[in-house]
Amino acid sequence: MTAASLAPTVFVPVARDRATTWIAAGALAALAVVPWGLEGGASSLALAFRGEFSHAAVVALAALALLGAWRGAARATAVAAGVAVVWAFAAGFAAGAKGTSFGAGAGIALVALVACFARAIARRGAFKGDPTVATIVVVVAALLAIFIFFPVGSVLSAAMFDDKGAFAPGLAASRLLAADIWEVQCLTGGVHCGVAINSAVLATLVGLLSTFVGLVLALVVQRGGRRYAAVTKVMSILPIVTPPFVIALALVVLFGRTGLVTAILNDVFGIPRSRWIYGLPGVALAQLLTFSPIAFLLLHGALAAISPALEEAAQTLRASRWRIFRTVTLPLLKPALANAFLLGFVESLADFGNPIVLAGNYEVLSTKIFFAIAGAQHEPGRAAALAVVLLGLTLVAFWLQQRWIGKLSYVTVTGKGDSGLHALLPPWLRRACFGFAVSWFVFTIACYAVILTGGLVKDIGRGDMTLTLHHLSQGFAIDPSSRATMFVGSAWDSLFTTLQVAAISAPLTAIVGLLSAYVITRHRFSGRRAFEFLTMVSFAIPGTVIGVSYIVAFNVAPLELTGGMAILVLCFVFRNMPVGVRAGIAALAQIDKTLDEASSTLRASTTRTLTRVVLPLLKPAIVATLVFSFTHAMTAVSAVIFLATAKYNLATVYIINRVEAGEYPLAIAYSSVLIFIMLAILLAVQALVGETRLGRRATPMLAGGG
Repeated sequence: MTAASLAPTVFVPVARDRATTWIAAGALAALAVVPWGLEGGASSLALAFRGEFSHAAVVALAALALLGAWRGAARATAVAAGVAVVWAFAAGFAAGAKGTSFGAGAGIALVALVACFARAIARRGAFKGDPTVATIVVVVAALLAIFIFFPVGSVLSAAMFDDKGAFAPGLAASRLLAADIWEVQCLTGGVHCGVAINSAVLATLVGLLSTFVGLVLALVVQRGGRRYAAVTKVMSILPIVTPPFVIALALVVLFGRTGLVTAILNDVFGIPRSRWIYGLPGVALAQLLTFSPIAFLLLHGALAAISPALEEAAQTLRASRWRIFRTVTLPLLKPALANAFLLGFVESLADFGNPIVLAGNYEVLSTKIFFAIAGAQHEPGRAAALAVVLLGLTLVAFWLQQRWIGKLSYVTVTGKGDSGLHALLPPWLRRACFGFAVSWFVFTIACYAVILTGGLVKDIGRGDMTLTLHHLSQGFAIDPSSRATMFVGSAWDSLFTTLQVAAISAPLTAIVGLLSAYVITRHRFSGRRAFEFLTMVSFAIPGTVIGVSYIVAFNVAPLELTGGMAILVLCFVFRNMPVGVRAGIAALAQIDKTLDEASSTLRASTTRTLTRVVLPLLKPAIVATLVFSFTHAMTAVSAVIFLATAKYNLATVYIINRVEAGEYPLAIAYSSVLIFIMLAILLAVQALVGETRLGRRATPMLAGGG
């Protein structure tokens, strides 16, 4: 027996987690001080003293979580915090419409308790013992469950119930299989097709054509010489910062029955006036102008990433330019082409603005859903069934895309040098691409000329080109002598609300998206792939479905958010979050992981490494996410058309209302203001961030179009 074995046992307490202790204390303070409900009122502690058992239980469990964190008892902390959150939601949903809607106090306390639970289970060994990673993953997953899966699930279940709330599978089947959804008469010589068939045909057409246009423009920029690159990029920016229905307005002014081009064709060539622009041709043309720039940006980047060495190898084997393009370049573009088509398909399905202006008798799912919610009949169950059909078409498109791409590798950027020159296009193909691009730009310029001048003339739609500032004054008049407010124009309230919502949602989107990207790319933990999938689910859900789901899910306590600004902000944050995730993943892929490891070697915590090492290197991704989130919040309409109210009206909803009232000049004038605001922001950010350089030589400048 050794002396060491005879020494008395000394109790060494578990080191307490100070951060968890402070977070638990913050949760308890919110329960004690901040009003629990959405409309203010008493705190949870005050309600507990009034005898409300559910609040007394939440306060007691939060106190136990604080005690456990202070004593270093991770298991007790995790159990108390987790049960408190589950109890709060269970009690809230059990109370239903009679209960209190969660407000600031509930939000702060519940998020803090979720963070306590995450940090406690990390101390028990989960997430490799890293509390920062655990907090990010668990909190983000909880938010996604509440603001994506819960509302979408509510829509799916709403289709299964009748107007009285009774379970009615027969009614759900009749809703989903209704003739006006799946009718195929137009394919067999009839006049009409169902709304799902119309939407699928339109989306397929727009997906294919937008991919084609994007590919042609990308070839002009990447393989047509540097002379045309700047012009093409500027033209691609305009539709991105344009409200989606403004293009439709321009087409009506140009090609409507009393349009400028229609009048010229009638007077000069005797071509009778018609309404061809209203229906499938008009909606497809408007969506093509709107969504082709997205395909261009995607394919432009894919073309730039193709290694010149692969094409030079084919040249060494004396392959012709056409053979190189057909057998080397195009196959390597397969994933980008598939993604471009998918984006065009999904965006066309979700688009609301262009069909509401141009669809006429050609009914599509997005407008049908809107009128089922906002129409005189008010059929939420019918809207939910249509939303299920729309979501189903989107998921089928995702599945087909994955099947087409397969599991082959398309990697072209490696660590090896590849500073060669890309193969030139065949002369005939280059001339054809250049000619198409010029025609496309002329058409685009004509549309934007209408947009920019339509608000400055009396009535461009009727050919009255008398200059006037009446429309701008009607929307944006300023009266310094007014006692109430100097901004007396009818559009100011919606513009200020839109700017406020965009300014709040953009940084939140960047924070949630980039933190999620960090834990996905830099850390390995159980369920990492599932977490990555969760962060991308909202991308597969069209905005129309998101809007309907928020109306269905957040219309009663405890999550009663409809009618306020919070629901608008949350909609934008979780709708745009996948962009932040993908931007962060792409940026982190270019940052060597050894930088993180060096910081860890110096005993820096994950939080310190993230804030001092990683985030400063992610500045371009942060800025890009902020800009996209801001501009998308300024121009989105498909989701928020259901969520905006008279008190919290948005710019796009205001413009849609003016269009429905026939006030086209005012709508065009407002759209011009939005375009200039967002174009200035986007150009400033592009100048600040610049482009990624891969160390390759530029394609030589070519003379002319050939």
